[in-house]
Amino acid sequence: MRHRNSLFPIVGLSLGLSFLLNLCLGTVWIPPSEILAGVLQGTWEKASWEQIFVNYRLPKALVALLAGIGLSLSGLQMQTFFRNPLAGPYVLGVSAGAGLGVALLMLLGSAFGITMMGITSWATAGAGILGAMAVLAWVGVVAWRVKDSMTLLIVGLMFGSAVSAVIGILSYFSGAESLKLYTVWSMGSLGALNWAQVGLLSLLVFAGALPVFFSSKAYNALLLGEIYARSMGIRTQRMRWIMIGSTGILAGSITAFCGPIAFVGIAVPHVARMLWKSSDHRFLFPGSALLGALILLLCDGLSHLPFWSSALPINALTSLIGAPLVISMVLKKNFSKDF
Repeated sequence: MRHRNSLFPIVGLSLGLSFLLNLCLGTVWIPPSEILAGVLQGTWEKASWEQIFVNYRLPKALVALLAGIGLSLSGLQMQTFFRNPLAGPYVLGVSAGAGLGVALLMLLGSAFGITMMGITSWATAGAGILGAMAVLAWVGVVAWRVKDSMTLLIVGLMFGSAVSAVIGILSYFSGAESLKLYTVWSMGSLGALNWAQVGLLSLLVFAGALPVFFSSKAYNALLLGEIYARSMGIRTQRMRWIMIGSTGILAGSITAFCGPIAFVGIAVPHVARMLWKSSDHRFLFPGSALLGALILLLCDGLSHLPFWSSALPINALTSLIGAPLVISMVLKKNFSKDF
């Protein structure tokens, strides 16, 4: 217990240092002392540094925090509920569903020759959430009837493939401007949000994460199966819809605003289990949230190193880091015994 509790301040300190480093890194290096002076005293050596910090780097770092927290929590919920170590918003098609919602919003009108009015952040978030929840609801129905985890995984991948096919058809018939807009969105970016959008994303992540931290006991019971959970007085049907709603809001809103971000939802919960050496969700939920934010901040910092001519797509970096990690865990069979 002492070992587990001592990890939180260590990870929290690493997160704080990574957050500060993220604010410094970019094509223009801003010294940490200047950032601290600007935040605490309101004085900046250069006016351009203040503009870069306020209008770009601070909102980008906050979005990295929110996205890391949301994707990690959604992945942990799905892995526990489906009792599948490879479950996650990306693998089970939830992110693809969010992408379909955004694609319908951005590409459908263009494909039929209809001029779309300005697409607001509210509309983008709503489309992503509805698309994610629709796919997750279908996966939930299948999970209710199919108990085999590998079958569920295959069904989720098929959902993702079908959704990708629909997006491909829409892309084929859409105009160049709409297609370019969607392509840029699909590469993933944490730095394209203004303060109003950051505020909206914060509210959505808070709404999606709030029920998670009140459900640790229920998720601990679900580790032993739905029959055992019901014997403990857990309303599994209610928990299913809580999971669908929470994961849909978290993965849907983050995908809608930031584009698809792969492997964070799959890999981070397993890293949390290894570090905390526990399957207790009282440790895993906050631990996964902290680790998810830390890892996404580090990936975002790598994407903005000074020697890059421009920022790298965040989805490419998370895939490059997450895919080898998941593959190595599969080869070593280093998944939790609860699965």
